[in-house]
Amino acid sequence: MPKSKAPAQTFVEPQYLTELVQSKAPVRVKLLTDEEYEGYIEYWDAGFIRLTRTDGPNLFIFKDQIKYIAELKD
Repeated sequence: MPKSKAPAQTFVEPQYLTELVQSKAPVRVKLLTDEEYEGYIEYWDAGFIRLTRTDGPNLFIFKDQIKYIAELKD
């Protein structure tokens, strides 16, 4: 019996980002350039996230420039 292929889209990303928006969980966003920014995700769509910060201006970050998003512990 042949193995089935993994689905092309799991829909986990939208679910996780929605959870982060609703909880206003503090996160660290690391970019492909190794720059890091901290804040919480206020809004997202298919192409970018809006990172709200207390120590600087809010940022619109294109998703294709993000290496990872990590939740920060309180």
